[in-house]
Amino acid sequence: MGRAFEYRKAAKMKRWSKMSRIFPRLAKTITMTAKESGPDPDMNPALRTAIQNAKGQNMPKDNIDAAIKRATSKDVGNYSETTYEGKGPHGVLVFIECATDNTTRTIANIKSYFNKAEGILVPTGSLEFMFNRKAIFEMPKPGDLDPEELELELIDAGLEEIDIEEDELILTADYINFGNLNKAIEDMKLEVTKSSLQRIPTSSVEFNEEQMQDIEKFLEKVEEDDDVQQVFTNLA
Repeated sequence: MGRAFEYRKAAKMKRWSKMSRIFPRLAKTITMTAKESGPDPDMNPALRTAIQNAKGQNMPKDNIDAAIKRATSKDVGNYSETTYEGKGPHGVLVFIECATDNTTRTIANIKSYFNKAEGILVPTGSLEFMFNRKAIFEMPKPGDLDPEELELELIDAGLEEIDIEEDELILTADYINFGNLNKAIEDMKLEVTKSSLQRIPTSSVEFNEEQMQDIEKFLEKVEEDDDVQQVFTNLA
């Protein structure tokens, strides 16, 4: 995964920072997990992970607390998670994950983005085999723990590989082992800056500069949508 993953992550974060949309997305995730399984992080591992990710992005504590409190409000709708798959400009494969309280609105918006970019939506499941779903954990490189020793400690929890990027470690596991690996990391009292489920393309495609401009413009439009949580592509 290594550099390709880092490129995709950097490209996504660049777009998110331009949009200033990352806090609302994080807040929605916190509210959803608190509403679904309770507002106590000690009793709700999913909420604990959502809070951890928010802190990793320097989200203020007041914002986090407000997102948790919002879960008990009568004004909060019932969110459902939906996915959409399609081919964007120049045939780039796109997998979109959404959290919405109005699927009619969401699908209409997503369709319009593809249509305007001369792309198409495809039936759900069509691109599933083109992506591997992985659990990703990012953490500072522990100064007193060798990565090889860490790998041995976590392999029974489902760890597949560790990538070293400067002072950061990126741990990868199959998505079904997210909970096992998360618990093992917590038991070792290691600091995690971000954890998530990612869709990594089984093969990637390179596009020229002109094509990339069209693709980036399309992706920016998709990611500006309030219902969109994550977007994955087969970009090299």
